[in-house]
Amino acid sequence: MRKLPPEEVRKEKEKLYEEIIQGRLTIGQATLWMRKIVGLTQKDYAEKILKIYPRVLMDIEKDRGNPTLETLNKIARPFGLKVMFMPTKKS
Repeated sequence: MRKLPPEEVRKEKEKLYEEIIQGRLTIGQATLWMRKIVGLTQKDYAEKILKIYPRVLMDIEKDRGNPTLETLNKIARPFGLKVMFMPTKKS
């Protein structure tokens, strides 16, 4: 996987944060986007950055499984994020 130049990383992070704030991404979609921003394979991102099993990351990226709050915070932490409750928009 290719690493993005710093300016492109910044832009991608801004887009990611906006999509998260707007509630347009699943946890799996956000996780996959984070991994692609840093340019790592599932195995490398899971083992070297998140310190979780690659299979756990794969299931999360596919919106499967039932990750713990601790695992979700491990995923969020490298991007300065924290898993929390947020109000939903009323229709």
